[in-house]
Amino acid sequence: MDKVNIAIDGPAGAGKSTVARQLAGRLSYLYVDTGAMYRALTWKALQEDLPLHDEEQLTQLLERIKLELGGNEEAPRVYVNDAEVTEGVRTPEVTAAVSEVSAHEAVRRMMAEKQRMLAANRRAVLDGRDIGSHVLPDAELKVFLTASVDERAKRRHEENVEKGISSDFEEIKQAISRRDEQDANRTIAPLVKARDAYEIDTTNQQVEDVVAEIESLLRQLGETP
Repeated sequence: MDKVNIAIDGPAGAGKSTVARQLAGRLSYLYVDTGAMYRALTWKALQEDLPLHDEEQLTQLLERIKLELGGNEEAPRVYVNDAEVTEGVRTPEVTAAVSEVSAHEAVRRMMAEKQRMLAANRRAVLDGRDIGSHVLPDAELKVFLTASVDERAKRRHEENVEKGISSDFEEIKQAISRRDEQDANRTIAPLVKARDAYEIDTTNQQVEDVVAEIESLLRQLGETP
């Protein structure tokens, strides 16, 4: 196949970004972190003290900023107006606000178009919450990753500790549960497993094992990893 899009969806902390990055690197595919795009917009909105409930102001902001993904699979980078904000978009403040920003219909519509353009006519791995169900409903391979709330909270807590960010396991667990509920119940492009997606529970699996499983699914499509 000349074009193969792989859509990887799932809730926060299920391992989407880590798996998608490693998979894209092994396959030499383009990697698109769609969550980072929403985080970048959220970061900028917080910087400008915009009301996160105001869809019009957020879409106007998205129209006037330059949002780019750079680096590589090993070290992805996020830029807003040519300034690197890779660390800034992963702060607890952004994490707590991104679900509200991403729930706006106009914001999601504009982001989805940007993401489709990035994936058009090329081999790409995109991860997010609505890639297979909304952004790329015709993706050649769709995967839905899951994991227990405890496991997801543990991963996020350890990631914060490693980065020197103040972290409380119980608070993270509660935040993830709230995010799950918000994402699953939003009106526009909710978090849902696409009907034709393969579900993989990553709770007791290593990243390498999950990547290998997806590569096996890809081989079933006639693609040779």
